[in-house]
Amino acid sequence: MTDSSGKTKSLHASIGTLAISAGSFLLAINYYSWTTATTVIPSTALGILLLIVAAILAYVGIRKCRTNASLCVLFYWTVSALWFSSGINFILAGNNVFSNTNLNTVSTLSGTNFPLAGNPDMTNANVPGLIAFAVGLFIIGIMGILQNETPLALMAIALSLSSIHETVLLYKVNFGASAIACNYLIVTLIGLYFVAGRVVSILSKGQFNLPGTSLTEKADQEQGTMKGSSRIEFEATYLLLNMVSSSVFACRLLGITNSLFVGQVPWLWTAAVFQTAICILSYRYYNMLDATTVAFFSILRFAEGYSLLYQFFNTGEPNFPLPFLIVFAVLFFILSLFTSLKSLIDSGYLLLFVAYCIALACSPQAFFHGGSQGVNVAIFLFSAILLLIKLYNSKSSAKICIGEGIIEKLFARNSFFKLRQGKSTPEPFLGFSKYADADVLAHACSVLAAFAMTMPGTSSTPLLTVVLPWVVVAGGIYHLICGSVAFSRGKTLESSAFILYGVMWVIWGLTRYGGLYGTSRGFNTAVGIISFLLFNSFIVFSTLFLTKAWFAYSLTFQLILISFLLDSLNALPQGYDIAITIIFGLVSFYCFLATLFNSVFEGPQIPVGSPFIKISGFSNDKSKCPHVVSTRTSSVRQIAEIMKNGGICGIPTDTVYVLVAACNQPDAVEKAYKTKRQAQDRPMSLWISSLEQLALAKHLFSPLLWDFMQKAWPSSISLVIPRGPWLEVLGAKESSKYIGTPQSIAIRIPDCTVTTHLIDMVGPIAVTSANPSGEADTTHHNQVFAKLGDKVDGVLCDGPSPENIASTVVDCTKIDSGNLGFFRVGIVPKSQVLEIFEEVKNRNTFGYENSAFVGSTDQLDNSADNSNPELYEEIEDKETTDQLQNSDGNSNPQLKAYVNGGFALNEKDLKL
Repeated sequence: MTDSSGKTKSLHASIGTLAISAGSFLLAINYYSWTTATTVIPSTALGILLLIVAAILAYVGIRKCRTNASLCVLFYWTVSALWFSSGINFILAGNNVFSNTNLNTVSTLSGTNFPLAGNPDMTNANVPGLIAFAVGLFIIGIMGILQNETPLALMAIALSLSSIHETVLLYKVNFGASAIACNYLIVTLIGLYFVAGRVVSILSKGQFNLPGTSLTEKADQEQGTMKGSSRIEFEATYLLLNMVSSSVFACRLLGITNSLFVGQVPWLWTAAVFQTAICILSYRYYNMLDATTVAFFSILRFAEGYSLLYQFFNTGEPNFPLPFLIVFAVLFFILSLFTSLKSLIDSGYLLLFVAYCIALACSPQAFFHGGSQGVNVAIFLFSAILLLIKLYNSKSSAKICIGEGIIEKLFARNSFFKLRQGKSTPEPFLGFSKYADADVLAHACSVLAAFAMTMPGTSSTPLLTVVLPWVVVAGGIYHLICGSVAFSRGKTLESSAFILYGVMWVIWGLTRYGGLYGTSRGFNTAVGIISFLLFNSFIVFSTLFLTKAWFAYSLTFQLILISFLLDSLNALPQGYDIAITIIFGLVSFYCFLATLFNSVFEGPQIPVGSPFIKISGFSNDKSKCPHVVSTRTSSVRQIAEIMKNGGICGIPTDTVYVLVAACNQPDAVEKAYKTKRQAQDRPMSLWISSLEQLALAKHLFSPLLWDFMQKAWPSSISLVIPRGPWLEVLGAKESSKYIGTPQSIAIRIPDCTVTTHLIDMVGPIAVTSANPSGEADTTHHNQVFAKLGDKVDGVLCDGPSPENIASTVVDCTKIDSGNLGFFRVGIVPKSQVLEIFEEVKNRNTFGYENSAFVGSTDQLDNSADNSNPELYEEIEDKETTDQLQNSDGNSNPQLKAYVNGGFALNEKDLKL
């Protein structure tokens, strides 16, 4: 573990633990004060403080999940969700939302000063969540003991006991609140001990660590799990959140609570929000199937919370769209089939949600019926067991069998179905992305939104029909998320469509099913819908260049927009909107199934159709121009092989993307020159990975120039130096006509690990920007192919460029006279370059002359082209070659052999 990474991990662990200590201390004070006559911290203030602490814990968990400390991340997120929900309930209680409850004024109930005891609403609101979190935290504590995470285990168990004591206190008024305060105080002290241990370790520079506070051993233990691609903290968190949600309805069925009401909404919607965040993180870690599954869970939680919230504003029971619930069950079943490739126990777990959706569809009461509540009992138990198994298997060498990989092995023996192998990070056509593909979820959400709207509802009581959460959350919010993910993958058309449809679902859902759109219709509404129609018309036209499936998808949504327009004009034919939504839903379902199937299987493929119109130079055949990930050594090696065989490639650098060719491949250099359509005033430059590659020609450079190159590189500084015999040392004899000008050459060592590693493999490279002359610089790997087409033989993908500014180009042709010029001031400021030069110049004595160097300088001074500072086009220079071999009569046999033999002859001598 490096020093910087160790400090970062220590910082995140310390902040997270300190946040838990702070929240526990607040609750300890709160419960101690309830044994007195007054409350020290008002309920609303306590709730706000808990929300702040919960937000800090959630953020620290996100940051720490990069270190793969799965149990620690799970613990942070669990406590965050617990206090987020509790904080909202404290705020609701402080504002008298619950009947007969005012936590800011302590009343005496049954001989105790505890304000919650004996209050039915507070009991019904808090008990379901407390039970679920008590079980979850206890499991985390047990796993912490097994994994030697002593402070974490003690804190988790203490918080679990606190939740249990709070639950008992809600029923047993004689149970003292001081016991709860003691538990929270224990958590506070353990957290402070851990933070103190980290401070001592940092001050002693790791020489002294308090027992149980060292991160070194934990880092070593985590290294073994980092290559596993499975993010156990994501799976464990959504399982625990499912426990919380199912506990709300299971407690009602088992008689633990007396009613379902608004006080339980915070538990349900907290689970929904956290699962939405896990969905996004799953895409970030390239797990498309888990992201889709968690999104489905989240959609259910939003609908459950909406149903309970509805009763707070209305007395009647809401209606639920039957077709939607059946379709949701079908989608869960399909996900279950594909999840079986991962493990059988996960597939069985999703079948419980198939049963849940069917149970909801079987009764008009849906969430309020005993049948669906009974399924929630099974979901709670299964979630707890699966949570325990997954946490145990994540670290234990003796694993519990969960049927992992069994179905995948069966398909491996099948000659008809061929699974995609060796692609842990699905790659889009135009390159690697930091997110997995979200098209599956987007199409699934279109299915849900469409079939939810088959129940139109009534204008007098629009909220009575539970369509709003399905349309706004599934159709709206998740479409916006999927559109953002698609945009990050360079899929501009798809992202535009998803974002447009998401905005439309949100507007139409809130307007029609949120009570904003009554019996009146207006011209303004029609104008707004016409605007959406025009925008979608452009998308429909653009999909002619994509696939037939996408064309049908966008065209049928156009029909839905037309139905919205007719409805706004009071001219909607009876049954038209239902028929169109069903058609759109079926098309979306086909796109969902095809996208999911084709992402898992290489063959056979569900057809999506070729584009109606094909654009010249645009092809879906990735083999013509491979786009490979820069973070893999195998990818860099693949690009290197392409270049060694005469190919040209687009690669990332410390500034913008560039087009490169190996200097020892003159045909490739010429191809890059012509592909770029190189202007005469924009010649190609030359890059090396180390000055070791120029070691044999060091005597050809003045000491001042050599020292300046050593001091300035690696960096985003290109140095223009006189061309001379040193150029042929790099094996660029045949390529020299396309590199630099007849008098000078721009040379650089880039400050980019990937780039220098590639140069180490292929040797010095000829470089030009990856865009046709006159166009803007290329700042993303997707733009390389978009600008240069299939003339590029490969692209090394690294996402957005770290900088949008090119390198600084410095004129060093007269450096021995003590002068520097600037052809271009780029990312490195002029003052910084001059500072480096002054430092080097002060260490050198002037007056040194090297015959080869001075001769080239004189040639440059006498050149008529020297008036153009950007003219670097180079031609072959036989005179300098002769000079290299005969200069001063001191021929260097090793160097001569290298020049005669080419770059590859004496690679060992150059230590490349």
